[in-house]
Amino acid sequence: MAPFSSQDSDFEARIRESFGRLNLMMTIGARLLTVAPGEVEIDLPFREDLTQHHGFLAAAVLTAIGDVACGYAAMSLMPPGATVLTVEYKASFVAPARGDRMVARSRVVRPGRTVSTCIGDVFAVTDDHEELVATMLATMIQVGGEREEKTPPEHGSHRERGAGHRERARPWCVCRGGGLRRTLRQITGARP
Repeated sequence: MAPFSSQDSDFEARIRESFGRLNLMMTIGARLLTVAPGEVEIDLPFREDLTQHHGFLAAAVLTAIGDVACGYAAMSLMPPGATVLTVEYKASFVAPARGDRMVARSRVVRPGRTVSTCIGDVFAVTDDHEELVATMLATMIQVGGEREEKTPPEHGSHRERGAGHRERARPWCVCRGGGLRRTLRQITGARP
């Protein structure tokens, strides 16, 4: 796979600064290791207070570092000023998460102008041995930034359907007029 290039020459500093403000990552003790165009690596030392009832690192913690790594991998390819929101992710847990530390490695599989798809793997690391414990497929949406975009139809616009029948477009519907993009912008207060 050919390496990606970033639209923002200052992407690494922007991502590191943003990561430093993430209260959840500070709370659990996660550290941002590697930032490259389309790739991010996050490290988390194993902590007993983050385990579930069997003594393995909790699934919520694994998905948190995987999700953040995927988000920043996607953000690394976006224009200056852009941030991301997670649209969805699917995580599979393939082994118990126990080791000296966990490492989440993510990479962009398909960057898009608005939506990007990423893969994140979380490994349990003991000494020099790594074992895959979780894998994630995530979809990220760009919020803000300096991209050009077509103006979406107005909220509540009408469209023709059949002989003289007019149907009101549903703003929440993904299949009609960019509804997902518009709804997320309304939620976040972001401007196109």
